Amino acid sequence: MRIAPAIVLSEPQRVQLTGYARGRKVPLRVSQRAKILLLASDGKQNEEIARALATSPPTVARWRLRFIQQGVAGIETDAPRPGRNPSISSETVQEIVRKTTQEKPPQATQWSTRSMARVSGVSAATVRRIWRKHGLKPHRVRTFKLSNDPRFAEKLADVVGLYLNRRSMRSCCRWTRRPRFKHSTGLSRACL
Repeated sequence: MRIAPAIVLSEPQRVQLTGYARGRKVPLRVSQRAKILLLASDGKQNEEIARALATSPPTVARWRLRFIQQGVAGIETDAPRPGRNPSISSETVQEIVRKTTQEKPPQATQWSTRSMARVSGVSAATVRRIWRKHGLKPHRVRTFKLSNDPRFAEKLADVVGLYLNRRSMRSCCRWTRRPRFKHSTGLSRACL
């Protein structure tokens, strides 16, 4: 039988974990993780803790190891998961964006989702999702402009990504105070 690594808690950690274990407004998963660690600090092995808390030994081992690596902060949130692999390749997405922005369909003034889907070999819903993600609206003839720039798709992805990721937007732009005139709103955005 393998011996699990020992958990040694400082007094502030013990107080915080006890609060998590007994807290009524603490998420259940955090409460269970705190109970696992409190029992582990009392010298109990993974099998005993799993039986006492009606969970599995691998779960106990996972949270014991996570606490050793990251401390109390490691049990407060779940680790990020990889997510689903994209079903459409990035080349296909870039090709759809390129055709939308740089080509016109035969016998039509602009692309529709159905005509682009037929040409690209994907569903109309997929084309719609790609256009929405990249901020493309070819059906709005007055505001949509075709670009002759061969690197337009890359630049468009960068700009749209900047607006969708607010953290990087904050590092790019800052709010400044304008002097108050008769018709001013007070704040303006000044890019650095």
